[in-house]
Amino acid sequence: MKRLLLFVLVAIIATSCSNSGNGELTGVPDRPNFYQPDPYGMVFIPLGSFTMGGGDQDVPYAQLAGPKVVSVTSFYMDETEITNNEYRQFVYWVRDSLAHTMLGRAKLAGSDSRAEHFVTNRDGEPIQYGLNQKYYKINWREDIDWAGRDLEEGNPNPLDSMYFPEEERFFRRKQLDTRKLFYRYYWIDMPRAAKIANRWQNSYDENGLMTGKDGQYPEEIQKEGNRRAFVKEDVINVYPDTLAWISDFTYSYNEPMTKTYFWHPAYDNYPVVGIDWKQAGAFSVWRTEYMNSYLSSKKGETLINDFRLPTETEWEWAARGGYELNPYPWGGPYPRNQNGCFLANFKTNRGNYSADGGIHTVVVGHYPPNDFGLYDMSGNVAEWTESAFDEVTYSIVWDLNPSFTYNAKHDDPAVLKRKVVRGGSWKDISYFLQVSSRSYEYQDSAKSWIGFRCVQSYLGRNKNDSPSKSSEVYK
Repeated sequence: MKRLLLFVLVAIIATSCSNSGNGELTGVPDRPNFYQPDPYGMVFIPLGSFTMGGGDQDVPYAQLAGPKVVSVTSFYMDETEITNNEYRQFVYWVRDSLAHTMLGRAKLAGSDSRAEHFVTNRDGEPIQYGLNQKYYKINWREDIDWAGRDLEEGNPNPLDSMYFPEEERFFRRKQLDTRKLFYRYYWIDMPRAAKIANRWQNSYDENGLMTGKDGQYPEEIQKEGNRRAFVKEDVINVYPDTLAWISDFTYSYNEPMTKTYFWHPAYDNYPVVGIDWKQAGAFSVWRTEYMNSYLSSKKGETLINDFRLPTETEWEWAARGGYELNPYPWGGPYPRNQNGCFLANFKTNRGNYSADGGIHTVVVGHYPPNDFGLYDMSGNVAEWTESAFDEVTYSIVWDLNPSFTYNAKHDDPAVLKRKVVRGGSWKDISYFLQVSSRSYEYQDSAKSWIGFRCVQSYLGRNKNDSPSKSSEVYK
């Protein structure tokens, strides 16, 4: 009887397969068409090969960037560094998400069980998510009552806890306590999941379930019980370190920059600074989720690749703008053009900061772009990359999309927290503006001269060159 049922099941499956198509191998039908649009504010960087490393003499004889021929796949990159106003959108999102959560939880704890600030299921219950703790999915369509006008008389406003307490307020002004602006996000540790010890092997237990090598479950799975072992959770404060303008320089009056640089409209289009490496990574995760949330709300839309920090190889390829072995993004051997005008914002001559038109940072896009259409790849602010710093990186990485990364933990030694910084800044001499110059800063350090920009891997081979069949390449 069991054999008969099995035969009937196989026959049904075979029959259902034969009812679609004409017997030819045509692929799965009704797949959505996809063409990746250019992300707003980003430019396309084509694939290519180049000689990474020194294209000129090694002035300090540091031997950190020996020439190495590498190849890079195509990607998108922000045409300018992330500005104060763009990063402020992230800060405001975190602020509003905390406000929604506080108001929603207050209603759930009180007599009002509707909790309009959370998305609910068909039974009217708030939808939850999270790994170690449970959090509610926010209903962004609901307005935030910051003033507490809708509260019953005598009830405290839950949002009052988001402001500085009375004893910490200056001039009796009610100000948001930026110390409480924490962003919780998740990421998948792909390198750890790819370890042989964590792979699923073709072994099975007595219940027919696949196990790891020698009948054992992968190491990380044994700890967590499922593949969530590779999903990591981070919580980070998102507000820039505005005091970096003072702490970075001894005996220098930069108090006005501390008080106004991030929040004042005059600096909206200046590059954001005071951001450490982990904050830049958190911004990239938020930017991805922000876009994918929108795409998910549109029927038939396909999700995109993640926004992220560039590897130092991607950064150098983009900075060169197609020029081979030239020291600067504009291709020439000097930081001036033929009219004697400086082509970037840096420490000129013997310390004449004003000669290039700026004392500190300047508005993004102030100087001409390179041939890829990227602005300020040299000067203005240096930029974080995804790459970990090591003196011998070029000797150990592969020549296809080279990448050396390490997610340092809080208690790791300081040497493991070094991240590559590229491009030079407004305070640096012209040597650090060279596209091959390498420097580093610690991932938990926020500086007044380091910003960042994002990249996004291109979905395909190359823009306007994605054949449907590989044979068409040879036509």
